[in-house]
Amino acid sequence: MYGKKVRGIERSTFVLDRQGRVVNSWRGVKVPNHVQEVLAFVQTL
Repeated sequence: MYGKKVRGIERSTFVLDRQGRVVNSWRGVKVPNHVQEVLAFVQTL
């Protein structure tokens, strides 16, 4: 922020299979339209 390094929140989403393995992940998520993107991916499984 203003040229200084700061610690902040980074939103992430993970999709796990029934065995608990990560199937897909999204890092640095921006909220608008993210739900639709994840839902579309889950529907392809």
